[in-house]
Amino acid sequence: MATVLVAYDTKNGSTAGVSAAIAERLESHGMAVILAPARDVRDLSGVDAVVVGAPLYNGRWLSGAHRLVKRLTRLAPPARPALAVFALGPRVDDSPQDWERPRAQFDHALGKHPGVEPVAMALFGGADPRSKTPRRDIRDWDAIAAWADEVAARLAES
Repeated sequence: MATVLVAYDTKNGSTAGVSAAIAERLESHGMAVILAPARDVRDLSGVDAVVVGAPLYNGRWLSGAHRLVKRLTRLAPPARPALAVFALGPRVDDSPQDWERPRAQFDHALGKHPGVEPVAMALFGGADPRSKTPRRDIRDWDAIAAWADEVAARLAES
């Protein structure tokens, strides 16, 4: 049974919710899952794979996710767990133009970690739980579940 760490950085809790949904889905595939804020991760021993997620705020992926990915890159390849990454992007509108900038920002964030080759990556719509307008939550739970299924399949292959 593979052990997967699902680690996240969050500002208002919406990424924590997405991470919990991903963790639950991975468990449904028979994986042992550890769900934790990225800042609380101290030890990566015994972990076969890491899923790291964070929202994009002011054009940047939150720093807790960056720090964890940086720690992973310091591990020698045989000891380095497989990596999957995700980000939460637009929170209000869901038009194709609203996804272009966050996608470029996410690519830029990952570009800061040369040699990182995630087995899967995804950009999801985000949410602003402080908003009283329902439009401010464009998380697509079906897409999140499908991506978690993809991650499980890719981890099973490796």
